[in-house]
Amino acid sequence: MAGKPAGGGGKKGPQKGTGGHGRRKLTGKGPTPKAEERPGHPAYRRARSAAKRAAAPGGSAAKQGRRSGRGAPPADEIVAGRNAVAEAMRAGVPSVAVYIAVGVERDERVDEIRKLAGDRKISLLDVTRGELDRMAGTAPHQGVVLHARAFDYLHPDDLLRRAEEATEQSLLVAVDGVTDPHNFGAIARSAAAFGAHGIVVPERRAVGVTPAAWKASAGTLAHLPVARATNLVRTLTSYAEAGLMIAGLDGEGELDLDDLELATGPLVLVVGAEGRGLSRLVAQRCDVLVRIPLSGQVESLNASVAAGVALAEVARRRRRS
Repeated sequence: MAGKPAGGGGKKGPQKGTGGHGRRKLTGKGPTPKAEERPGHPAYRRARSAAKRAAAPGGSAAKQGRRSGRGAPPADEIVAGRNAVAEAMRAGVPSVAVYIAVGVERDERVDEIRKLAGDRKISLLDVTRGELDRMAGTAPHQGVVLHARAFDYLHPDDLLRRAEEATEQSLLVAVDGVTDPHNFGAIARSAAAFGAHGIVVPERRAVGVTPAAWKASAGTLAHLPVARATNLVRTLTSYAEAGLMIAGLDGEGELDLDDLELATGPLVLVVGAEGRGLSRLVAQRCDVLVRIPLSGQVESLNASVAAGVALAEVARRRRRS
């Protein structure tokens, strides 16, 4: 009787001992991430602390977002759950690593995540469920967590410098207190589509560039600069002193969007939060408050739709000037 083939026991699937060659070779897990990119590693915590000190005014530590758990990345850099991770990877969200629980039950989503990680050279690590619980916090992770790469924000002064160096008149969008990442991502998409040079967001009480915002922007945040302002009113004041006019969108503004002649010059368009609108101090800092004429029984538009309408009008006027 013929003996069983060595090393495989007659079973189908990947085989050990193939030297990484052949049709049944083992699937690689991607490069091992650097120590400073591995949550829980001392080098990771040291790198985080150094980044905080460098970004904070006066060298003091700045908050980089709510943390999911001790030694874990900030919550706004975490995507948890099989569907959410697969969607984020399909959308091209820049990623540090994908973590999969040891012994997780395989399905087509897990297989797709493993394949995408390999194709895009994203580190793929097998970890315990306890480690995933710590990273995901209260979010159900289903044995899969993605750590998105922290976004590289500009300083507001650097964003202004870029806008001033452009061949066309400066156009910036300031977002005041928008907390929904889907709204923010849609605003970013409109800003890129209609020629804005970048976006300014407050450092506190507002959403930044999260994986959800990245997906909603359809990838435009890959090339649209975003600056984070410690104090939005102060930043708007500095932009005004540099010669930009500040126009805030307000449902009860004194000027119709149709009459916004400032659109052809250097401009900052300020978009307020959903429901609350512009904060009092930001509204007072604006040179003009602009309303979008509406017909019928519709009282208002959501923040991203209003931004898109206003930016389209600015672009239309600039094309005709």
